[in-house]
Amino acid sequence: MEVRNRLIVALDVASMADVRQLVETLGDAVSYYKVGMQLFYSVGMECLTFLREQGKDVFLDLKMHDIPNTVAQGAASLTRLGVAMINVHASGGQAMMQAAAEKVAETAKTLNILRPKLIAVTILTSMNDAEWASLRNTASIPDQVVHLAKMAQAAGMDGVVASPQEAELIRAACGKNFAIITPGVRPHGAALNDQSRIATPAAALQAGAHYLVVGRPITAAPDPRAAALAILEEMREA
Repeated sequence: MEVRNRLIVALDVASMADVRQLVETLGDAVSYYKVGMQLFYSVGMECLTFLREQGKDVFLDLKMHDIPNTVAQGAASLTRLGVAMINVHASGGQAMMQAAAEKVAETAKTLNILRPKLIAVTILTSMNDAEWASLRNTASIPDQVVHLAKMAQAAGMDGVVASPQEAELIRAACGKNFAIITPGVRPHGAALNDQSRIATPAAALQAGAHYLVVGRPITAAPDPRAAALAILEEMREA
C-alpha cells in the first residue's frame, strides 16, 4: 500500500469552511480523512459529499455501540453513504459485531457497491492505567485489547482501532492481514493533548500498524501541509 494512503487525517472541526480550508491546504499530500462525531453531527452528509468530490477516501468514525439489531441496521445505513471505513465498539460484544459485519456485507452486495471496511474500537487511546483501574477492570489494558481484537476477528471485522503500544501484540495474535488503525500518533516534539498511549509514526508502523490517524499535529500546525509531508517522510523511512 502506498504510504500516502496509510495516513488518515482527522477532520476534528465543526464547519464546512474549516473542512474546505484544510483539504485545500493539504492538497494531494493527503488522500484519506477521518470524519468523526463533531463534524458529522454538525454538517452531516455535506462533508462526505465534498470529500468524495475531491477524490478522498473517508473513515466515518461514529463508534456504534448498541444491541446487535440496532448496530446492524445503523451499519447498513452507513454503508449506503459510500465511505471507505466505518466502526463499532468492540465492547458491544461478538454478537453485535457479527450482526454488523453480516449486514454490511449484505447491504453492499445488494447495492452492488464496494463494501466499506468494518473496524472495531478496542480501548480508547486517551485511557491510561489509572482511569482503566477506576472502571474495576481486572485485565491489563494490553491483555484486554488483544482479547477484543481476537473477538473482533472471530466476528468478521476487518480490523481494529488500537493504540500504537498494542499494535505489535495484535499483529502477533491476529496475523498480518488483520488491519490495525492507530490513533495516538505523535511526531517527535508534538503535544500529547488528551492522548495517553502514544507512539511516533515510525514506531507505530514498525509495531505493525496499517493506518495512522493523525489530527492536531497536522491540522493545528502553523503549516499543515508541511506537517503532513514530514509525517509521510517519517513513514517512508520506517
